[in-house]
Amino acid sequence: MKFGLRTMKSLRKIAVCCGIVLLAFAVALRARTPQSPAPASQKTQQGSAAAAPQDPSPPPQQQQKPAPIISTVTQVIVPVTVKDGSGRLVADLRRDEFRILEDNVEQRIVSFSAEALPLSVVLLIDNDLNRKNARQVGESLDSIVAGLSASDEAFVCRFDQFFHQGRGFTSDQDKLLTELKRTRLDEQPDAGPSGSVNDTPTINGHSATGDAPKVPETMLNIQARTTKALDDAVYSAAQLLKDRDPERKRRKVILLISDGMNNPKVNTNKYDAVIKDLLRYEIGVYGVGVGTAVFNRKFERLAKYAHDSGGDVYYGLKGDLGDLYSRVTEEARNQYTLAYNPAGTDRGAEYHSIEVRVRREGLTILTREGYYSGVAR
Repeated sequence: MKFGLRTMKSLRKIAVCCGIVLLAFAVALRARTPQSPAPASQKTQQGSAAAAPQDPSPPPQQQQKPAPIISTVTQVIVPVTVKDGSGRLVADLRRDEFRILEDNVEQRIVSFSAEALPLSVVLLIDNDLNRKNARQVGESLDSIVAGLSASDEAFVCRFDQFFHQGRGFTSDQDKLLTELKRTRLDEQPDAGPSGSVNDTPTINGHSATGDAPKVPETMLNIQARTTKALDDAVYSAAQLLKDRDPERKRRKVILLISDGMNNPKVNTNKYDAVIKDLLRYEIGVYGVGVGTAVFNRKFERLAKYAHDSGGDVYYGLKGDLGDLYSRVTEEARNQYTLAYNPAGTDRGAEYHSIEVRVRREGLTILTREGYYSGVAR
């Protein structure tokens, strides 16, 4: 019996040892055998973070800095005013009676309209006139509203050596009339920049409740010439209008009421730069000349801006300024609108001249003389 127990214990020890050896062999064998790929669902559960470093694709395109884009003009819009020998508007011309040349190369008219358009107007009023002319202009300002329709908008501004910005664009004729009635014009150059037209009583642009500051003698003239900065004023007015009509559903107009006097020495902006902006942003200058402008028509800035921008100019001789304002707005609103796609000209040039002709004889054509293209944006 004792012998049998020893034998059984020995056999158990041998069995345990054999089991340990077999287990170690199986583990070693599994470590040497390559594992099969994990199922797709298992890969998804493992997350994408581990796979990201192995992705050789470049960064997304939207993260790269875009190259500069050069925008060139693909269609040119040309507003055109046509008058007869008596200065009356001619409204019955047909599309086939017009011809357009760009850089002396005739273009095909792709669009034609005689539809009247609403106006975006900056009323740019000379704030440095002599006593008689200042009173004449001041008394006529409220009549400007009569020439505007309910769909027009206007912005009242003044200028002398400085640009005086008003309250902003408004289509409310009652508000515009109130602002125009409260506008007071100085009869001497300002001694420094001033703010917009305000509601407080004024005399010659200064407070009526206190002593008006004396204008320094050195500010009255420079080398016996006016201190008026008309070029700067037109430039500032153009900045107010340039983005006003992105869809080209309005006429952008500067109504400039002035004697046309200008001193280049006090201007920051030169004429050539200002007219470049007017043409680029399709802004027409319409002048109403008073005082010395009536006698210096061929030499003052008023006519030059009007001619070069495709606008027009009128001169007040007998206190008829109210009638002139209405004629300006009627003319600006009732232009022909022609369009063409430039062809056959140097598209690398920045400036292109425009010439418009009509087949009827004895008519006067007013339009801008060219445009600028190739604007980087």
